Amino acid sequence: MSRRRDTQQLPSHEQPPQSWPRVPLPRDGRRARWPLVVLAVVAVVALAFALTGMRSLLRNPFGARTVDRSQPVLLKAIEDLHVYKAASGNYQVIIDLEKDAPLVPSAVKGERILFVAGGNVDAEVDFGRLGKDAIRVSPDRRSVTVTLPPPTLGKPHVDPARSRVVSHQRGLLDRLGDAFGNDPGDERQLYLLAERKLAEAAGESGLAERAEGNTRAMLQGMLRSLGYTNVTVIFTEPPPVPR
Repeated sequence: MSRRRDTQQLPSHEQPPQSWPRVPLPRDGRRARWPLVVLAVVAVVALAFALTGMRSLLRNPFGARTVDRSQPVLLKAIEDLHVYKAASGNYQVIIDLEKDAPLVPSAVKGERILFVAGGNVDAEVDFGRLGKDAIRVSPDRRSVTVTLPPPTLGKPHVDPARSRVVSHQRGLLDRLGDAFGNDPGDERQLYLLAERKLAEAAGESGLAERAEGNTRAMLQGMLRSLGYTNVTVIFTEPPPVPR
């Protein structure tokens, strides 16, 4: 009773309110759980990648990998080309190269290599060598005569993708020598010999004559489309080959 009396005796501005408003509490618990969820997802993904790498490592623990550490391509020069590739020959040659010692059996000292080489040779006409009188037009502008240098055969190109060693037989001493190190000059010698064989084959296959015919047909078609009726293409005689 004394407590109620004391409460009633308080001034009106000091009386406690009958009911306090309800203020919602911040949901700090849910917000605090989000970083944990993100970390858990990241951990699961990292663990999956790690298990995948371990699985491949366990499948082949001695597997080798290739790493390309080549330097960037260095531009040395740019040249303007004034040649017309009139024909291209595609060739294949079998190189049978044998090395032996006359007084020693081939089973002891000797080597024989069968090398199949594939490559091409181009026949080109150099338009950059044309003089001021190379093109002559008739007064009525109906006829034209073009004088060109003869086609030349370009450098043979041996394609590594089409070239391989078919057979390589070696004597006992040669096999022992290869065990201490291979000679990189052997492969270079095969490629140089294949290039020489391709050049000889291109010279005997009529590739230059085919280039003349293709060049003549190209110029005649182009000049006739410009309105010339008679088109004559002349190739100068090639210089004599020194002996």
